[in-house]
Amino acid sequence: MILEHPDNTLTAHDRRLHAFRPDLADKRLEGEVEAARFVAGRPARIAVPVADLRREPRAEAGIDTQFLYGDDVTVFDEAGGFAWVQGARDRYVGYVAASALGGRDDQPTHLVSVPRTFLYPGPDLRFPRRAALSMGSAVTVTGTAETRGTTYALLASGEAAIAGHLTPVGTHAADYVAVAESFENTPYLWGGVSGFGIDCSGLVQLAMRMAGRDVPRDSDMQADGLGAPLDPGEDHSGLRRGDLVFWKGHVAIMLDADTMIHANGHTMQVSREGLREAIARIGYLYGGPTGFRRP
Repeated sequence: MILEHPDNTLTAHDRRLHAFRPDLADKRLEGEVEAARFVAGRPARIAVPVADLRREPRAEAGIDTQFLYGDDVTVFDEAGGFAWVQGARDRYVGYVAASALGGRDDQPTHLVSVPRTFLYPGPDLRFPRRAALSMGSAVTVTGTAETRGTTYALLASGEAAIAGHLTPVGTHAADYVAVAESFENTPYLWGGVSGFGIDCSGLVQLAMRMAGRDVPRDSDMQADGLGAPLDPGEDHSGLRRGDLVFWKGHVAIMLDADTMIHANGHTMQVSREGLREAIARIGYLYGGPTGFRRP
């Protein structure tokens, strides 16, 4: 899958999408940015259920986004317990705990296709769970086993997962909006992009990823070039299922011409809301919609 994003001034030297600091930069940026040293980086893979990506290498720093189990990254630097990395899928740059990284020994074969699932030490749901994974996490399946009528996927890690909660890599959901709807009531989390906590643009990104489209992470990036601009008309009657509505720093997905779903700080969860009610509520503090797009 190819990341959908325009080549324009927004991302020309956006630190969110390009790895460069005064002392160190991605070798691919040599000649474009100033840095004391340029390196190619080394490949790694996220080996924990969710890895917070921070703007600074401090545990107290807020998170910009997250990487999921099985996500590939390039590591440019490692110091003080943090690694400076760039995601292979959405190109986001930042700092993760060095302990979150593992090798790329096995090629992922499946993605978690439900909002959340458990990993067990063996093929039996009565075993104590070892971890929980979010939708979009990538695992390597080596076989299957059945216990009391339930089929389990046996993983290269030695663990087991419910086979029905996984889908082969390359298999895509038919309707990204239906994927987004499956996250209803998931807690809102600034920077979140998982079934354990998610923000507005993270919901768009993860839902579209499961439908076969890798799209930009942040709402300003999505508003700048995801799909095509749309004029819904003064009464917004031109909107349809799947269209996106943008405010400054926020995005929502239309379920139909009147109702939208979004991860929001008002309800602090993924919830449905009438478009007109949302426009009135949000406008009180942040103004009206800044644009509409059809992915």
